[in-house]
Amino acid sequence: MSTTRFRPSRRFRPALAALAMVVAVAGCSSTGGRRAKAAAAGGRAVTTPRWKVAMVTHAGAGDAFWDGVRKGAEQAAAKDNITFLYSNDAQTQNQVQLVQAAIDQKVDGLLVTLAKGDAMADVLGKAKAAGIPVITINSGQEYSAKFGALTHIGQDETTAGQAAGTELANRGRKNVLCVIHEQGNVGQEQRCSGAQAGSGLAGGAFQVVYVDGVNMPDARAAISAKLQADPAIDTVLTLSGPMAATGLQAVQDAHRAIELDTFDLGPQVVAGLKSGSVGFAVDQQPYLQGYEGVDLLWLHRSNLDMLGGGKPVATGPQILTKDNADALAEYVARGTR
Repeated sequence: MSTTRFRPSRRFRPALAALAMVVAVAGCSSTGGRRAKAAAAGGRAVTTPRWKVAMVTHAGAGDAFWDGVRKGAEQAAAKDNITFLYSNDAQTQNQVQLVQAAIDQKVDGLLVTLAKGDAMADVLGKAKAAGIPVITINSGQEYSAKFGALTHIGQDETTAGQAAGTELANRGRKNVLCVIHEQGNVGQEQRCSGAQAGSGLAGGAFQVVYVDGVNMPDARAAISAKLQADPAIDTVLTLSGPMAATGLQAVQDAHRAIELDTFDLGPQVVAGLKSGSVGFAVDQQPYLQGYEGVDLLWLHRSNLDMLGGGKPVATGPQILTKDNADALAEYVARGTR
């Protein structure tokens, strides 16, 4: 991006100063002006009531990916004068119960992930009956409209997989092992099948292995076993930042040249991009999913706004490589990428 600045000539400066004054006056008469003045005075940035929004995800314990989603949601909530409630459980039935608990609290808006799809249908029907607006985020795009959600915010996982597959083909990868760390997760299946389609690989040249994403030593052993059993594998494709770190350990165990590529970011992924131990990462911008989820609920409640006419709002995919590593490091360190 160019950093060249526009410097007006002296004869245009008085006119520009006058224009700036007109814009400032106009801004002060608008809603944006009131928000800016309130913020400058140390008050809240909006004048809407103190609404309550709950986010219920399928996140497992200790999964750093969701820290970024939550941080984005919390920062939007602070801006929008919203009380933000967060809960999560990797077990689908427990997630359903958490959604029901949010409904019982009479929240003003609900953000939900749909990793297991149909299991959430009944409880989201109850949210709709209670008049609670719902936005789905991250996973379950194909279920979102069917379950009555206003929109879905995230990336289309098949599209993301195809983007990864195209990048694999461009990098000349010939034999890929795709690691699914949560069996039954529709989005992970779509990533692997999309990657296979995008890469053009068929048969044994594109394999899938299922591992336990909450037991990293076992996951490492399972990936290592596949690499030892099939010396033709030249690439491991993982589906999360934490699993990428485990995949790198398994690649080291193999003691041969194998490229590790992944979905999602994290400190170790960015360090790997920088060192070359990770070839590329497919980023879905989790911070943006949380931020836009809360902000869109606020916009809908305060002004009946909705981006994209109710169609899914895409936050990815974005292919990141060594060229992006230095710029990404700062944002990953602060938890926003």
